Amino acid sequence: MRWSNLFVPTLREPPADAEAANHKLLIRGGFIRQLHSGHYSLLPLGLRVHNKVADIVRREMDAIGAQEFLLPAMHPAEIWKKSGRWQAVGEEMFRFVDRKGADNVLGMTHEEIFTDVAQEITSYKSLPQIWYQIQLKFRDEPRPKSGLLRVREFAMKDSYSFDIDEAGLDHSFEVHHDAYVRIFEALELPAIAVEASSGAMGGSGSTEFMVPSSVGEDDVAICGNCGYAANTERAKARLAELEDRDLSELVRLPTPGVRTIAALETIEGGAPAVHQIKTMVMVLDGEVTLALLRGDHELEMQKLADSTGAIDIRPATPQETVEHLGANPGSLGAVSVEGLRIICDPALEGRRGLTTGANEDDWHWSGVDIARDIAVDEWTDLRKVKAGEPCLDCGSPLEIVRCIETGHIFKLGTKYSDPLGAFVLDPDGTQKPLVMGSYGIGIGRSVAAVAEVHHDDKGLAWPVSVAPFEVVITIVSSKDEASVAAGETLYDELRSRGVDVLLDDRDARAGVKFADAELIGIPYRVTIGPRALAEGEVELTSRATGDTTRVPIDAIADSLVETVETDRR
Repeated sequence: MRWSNLFVPTLREPPADAEAANHKLLIRGGFIRQLHSGHYSLLPLGLRVHNKVADIVRREMDAIGAQEFLLPAMHPAEIWKKSGRWQAVGEEMFRFVDRKGADNVLGMTHEEIFTDVAQEITSYKSLPQIWYQIQLKFRDEPRPKSGLLRVREFAMKDSYSFDIDEAGLDHSFEVHHDAYVRIFEALELPAIAVEASSGAMGGSGSTEFMVPSSVGEDDVAICGNCGYAANTERAKARLAELEDRDLSELVRLPTPGVRTIAALETIEGGAPAVHQIKTMVMVLDGEVTLALLRGDHELEMQKLADSTGAIDIRPATPQETVEHLGANPGSLGAVSVEGLRIICDPALEGRRGLTTGANEDDWHWSGVDIARDIAVDEWTDLRKVKAGEPCLDCGSPLEIVRCIETGHIFKLGTKYSDPLGAFVLDPDGTQKPLVMGSYGIGIGRSVAAVAEVHHDDKGLAWPVSVAPFEVVITIVSSKDEASVAAGETLYDELRSRGVDVLLDDRDARAGVKFADAELIGIPYRVTIGPRALAEGEVELTSRATGDTTRVPIDAIADSLVETVETDRR
């Protein structure tokens, strides 16, 4: 490709609303343009990178025996109702009514549709099967941001495994795990496999692939000693042993004006946060529920959702709180409460001498014994892990790292095959539901993640594997006939030998050409100028390191082919 023919609308400054590096640089470099909130056009450079990411994903999917499909992006509501996700998925799903009055959705993901096709698998002899596609997905994000990281329309590779039993699913899951490791290595992304919540996808387990980045939206608890890693929606940590206070009698404590854990620590007769009960009044699918934690702990909402299976979760309003408990927030507790579901974090199990609200404004209870005074219905992990807490496995301090989610794999089991009727005959002739897995990688999100990891103050610095071009030939002066001729000869030779090369043949100042090449991040630049050429040499510059070396003109093609082929591996 010749730069004079290429559409690359570079900008000096990024949009005012761009905060993330990928957003700034992909806009400035002429890779993408925003149509409206959460929807981006991929320009020629952006599509080249996008396609190269997709090609790497396809290569690794094909290597594990996966077969590529292309399924509709628009789905009838009926199939989502059968799976139960018509009700389970909230406002992030685009729903609309067609001219015949039928409900439809734009697919957020394709579990239901692949399961529908899988009904044509009738015997265990056809298993295992792995199917995949790279297809547009639609999610009505309330606040699209960070360039391609949070959008409302995006291409995703979603693959699905179909097995006869859980052992088969375990194997398919591991095969995908290993393929994902290879994909992220090829993309030169430092992805970490972490334990994760399955969320609305359901199933028995899931693993996320996380890339550390300050612009990410997930927090991951990581142990630098033993390698434990889990999304904080799932993470656990050890807690130090606590000695309870010697307060066995339940006593009403006047607490005028006290409305917070911190305030209760400071008054006479109060208690340190570790000896308090935090009472969170939550509404789970319309049911008012009390979630109890130690006073110094925070509620992890996803843990509450996972443990209860609730779909619609929100804090109770002040009016609901007064109606059900008789007091305002700040004076709430679960002592002697009846008729409400009470869920308690294990950090409170067996504790005594605690302080909690008395469900009367300006009053608390002191000397609370959990087993004696509170009728707990369920014990389940509810708390958010904090940095520095001991690792559950080895006891070393945990670090909390902000990350970008670049991939997610799920063990679905029979969550979709059962309700949608995807059954096969096993060796005994018994009908069994297919045991499924689901595995996703966002293509555009991966582009953004690579841009976040590989850039500097001059612009992008793409790895060879996904760069829009592998080499740019920069002719310093388009008026120097010898330079132009040398550039054309090298361009033709590199193209004939399979190198993805861009010839910068523009009639522009050398400084402009150098700045543009650095901004769009082409891995290698060959500079052909009159002075070096007169000595039989050209300059070779690595975008990643900035190092420049002189190379004989008759050796540059061999050198580049060898370097690029090595980097591709």
